Amino acid sequence: MKIYTRTGDRGRTGLFSGERVSKADLRVSAYGTVDELNSVLGVLAASLGRESARTAEGVRRVQSDLFRLGAWFATSPDTPAFEELPALDPGAVAWMEAEIDRMESALPPLRGFILPGGHPAAAWAHLARAVCRRAERRGVAFVQDLQSAEAETTLTRAIVYLNRLSDYLFVLARDLNRLAGLEDEPWEQGDS
Repeated sequence: MKIYTRTGDRGRTGLFSGERVSKADLRVSAYGTVDELNSVLGVLAASLGRESARTAEGVRRVQSDLFRLGAWFATSPDTPAFEELPALDPGAVAWMEAEIDRMESALPPLRGFILPGGHPAAAWAHLARAVCRRAERRGVAFVQDLQSAEAETTLTRAIVYLNRLSDYLFVLARDLNRLAGLEDEPWEQGDS
C-alpha cells in the first residue's frame, strides 16, 4: 500500500467512521492538534536521559491515551464505529493528578509566572503544554458544535483529560528543571 492516496488532494479527508469531511472541519482540527501534541511528546521522550525512565514511561502512557482521544475526535459520534472505540483508562486523570502531587511535593511553591525554558527536556514539556492547551480549545469548539448528548459526554472526558494533561506538563517541566539543577526563571514585569 502506498502512503499517498491522492484522496485528500481536494481538501477532504476520511474519518474512522467512513465519512469524508473538509480538512477545515472542527473535528479534523481537534484530532490534528492532538496528533501534533503526541509528536511533541515524542520529542520530549527522546530528549530524556536514562535517569528519567519513570518520566519516559509516563510520557509513553500519555501518548497511548492521546491515540484514543484522537480516534474519538476522528469518528462521527452518531455512528456504530464511535461505540466500538477503545475507552480511556478511567484512572488516567487520577494518575496524572497523583503524578502532579508527587512532583509538586519536591518543588518550591510558585510565586508568580515563570518563563518556559531551562533544560531542553523541560522546554519540550513547556511546548507540549502549549500545544495541549490548543488541542483542548479545539476539542471544546468541536464538542460545543455537537448535537448528540451521549457523544458530548464521552468527548467531554477528552476535554477533562487534556485540561489535566496541560497541568501535568507544566509541573513536569518544572520538575525536569529541578532534576537538572535549574531554577524556574521568573517573568520580570518591568520595562524592557
